[in-house]
Amino acid sequence: MKRIIIETTIRAPIARCFDAARDLDLHVRSLAHTNETAVAGRTSGLIGLGEEVTWRARHFGIRQHFTSKITAFDFPRYFQDTMQRGAFHSFVHDHYFEERDGITTMKDVLDFSAPLGILGCIAETLVLRRYLERMLTQRAAVIRDAVEGAVQS
Repeated sequence: MKRIIIETTIRAPIARCFDAARDLDLHVRSLAHTNETAVAGRTSGLIGLGEEVTWRARHFGIRQHFTSKITAFDFPRYFQDTMQRGAFHSFVHDHYFEERDGITTMKDVLDFSAPLGILGCIAETLVLRRYLERMLTQRAAVIRDAVEGAVQS
């Protein structure tokens, strides 16, 4: 099992940051390079507790499907999405939010493991960790830019 932690500072209220992080339309924009689209379950808007979304995207040149469910939800401080079906052995993404003086810290904590035993462990170390770190960092930057842009408007 590998863990990735990404912290992003956003100059905006906590509720706006929380909603942006669970906005499926913004998620699609943040991962446009993978041609990711929501194809089943909740496919647009704000996803909530107990709801699932199935994503179709191209990663490593392979078209993949990934179904995630919101398994914990505490507005506006925390939510968790957990893989229900997909290429990983396990994939749990915790989203934490904390606000101080009008500035929100968004913290992504991703715990994941690849299938295929020792081969999966090698893939986690050599490829998947860096790939997922870049993807989470890019997604966080898109969320930050969208929310801070909305605050300035």
